[in-house]
Amino acid sequence: MTSPVSPSDHHTPHAVPSAAQYAASRHATWLGAAAIITDEVGRVLLVHPTYREDDSWLLPGGVVEPGEHPHITCRREITEELGLDLPLSAVLAVHSFSQNHPDLQPATHCPGEVRFVFDGGTLSPDQVQAIRLPPKELSEYAFLETRDAVQRLRPVDGQIMLAAYRARLGNTATAHLADGRHILDVPALDRHDVHVRYRPLWDSPLHPGPVPERLPVQQAWAWCFIPDGRVVVVADPGPRGALPMLPGGTMESTDATPEDTLHREAAEEAQLALTDPVRLGWVLDETGEVYGGKGPNARLRLAAWVTAIGPAAVAPATGHAFARLLATPAQAAALLGWGPPGARQAQLAAETSHQRWGLSTARAAAIDEIPTQGMRLS
Repeated sequence: MTSPVSPSDHHTPHAVPSAAQYAASRHATWLGAAAIITDEVGRVLLVHPTYREDDSWLLPGGVVEPGEHPHITCRREITEELGLDLPLSAVLAVHSFSQNHPDLQPATHCPGEVRFVFDGGTLSPDQVQAIRLPPKELSEYAFLETRDAVQRLRPVDGQIMLAAYRARLGNTATAHLADGRHILDVPALDRHDVHVRYRPLWDSPLHPGPVPERLPVQQAWAWCFIPDGRVVVVADPGPRGALPMLPGGTMESTDATPEDTLHREAAEEAQLALTDPVRLGWVLDETGEVYGGKGPNARLRLAAWVTAIGPAAVAPATGHAFARLLATPAQAAALLGWGPPGARQAQLAAETSHQRWGLSTARAAAIDEIPTQGMRLS
């Protein structure tokens, strides 16, 4: 008896490709490597190439040469472009760029690109002074606030820069991007378009002790701690992105004390209930320009304990809700753009929270968003 023949018995075997054919069939793409490098107040370093027809700027970095690893490329390019030998501490972003992306210059035959963005760290003033550019390749460099940096970069390069820098600030995992957009969960800093807030008074020292009687107190801001040692940061949305700040604000005629100002502003902006505020010191504002040139005044810095966080609400002064974030004191200082003095103030606030409320130092963690419905604090 003849066995029935299955249709699957009549297939034609596929020819096995040769090694050369297999190699030719593999996806081909360019490789690039760049670095996020900042100054002490968090401004991002960009370089201005001489060869770009659209006059756009770039992060330091360049093209991965055949047989070269991206991290080797990045260090080599930094040395060639800036005259510096910098260690790389992390991969902040990996970006996939389509071959037909609209940001490509006309007549550019690009098969697509995978770009690695590394953390090149923070430069000291001496390192900034030591920067030397190759004049035939780069005409100038600049440290820029991220809101200004994106104006000088091509749109997709700006999106990559922001995602990579925010991964560093927020201590999140490596950002994975395709054509400038996150392909996984969008971290809180990206979701709210948060930028580092560069402050002209960043280098003003924090003066301990009482404010001199001759100086009016115009502002009161606080490091507001929750039980795990993190602090609340609020970010005010705007057309060019959200700018972070500590809870607090300007004293009003109805406020009897700076502490009254803090309680009122923290409730209005972040829906925080605070207790036991303690003064850390004050910063001198020599001109009072932000208040119409009122002259010398003091900006008070405090630490406070958060007893409750309510549902998100519209702030009366602005007519919109602020983004509410939780960050370690060090992360908050970096977001505020206060440089080394801000880092010292953050450390003082953390030490005060430990001494006064028994809080442990917050462990390094990703910056989180406070839920819209608020949080219960144990």
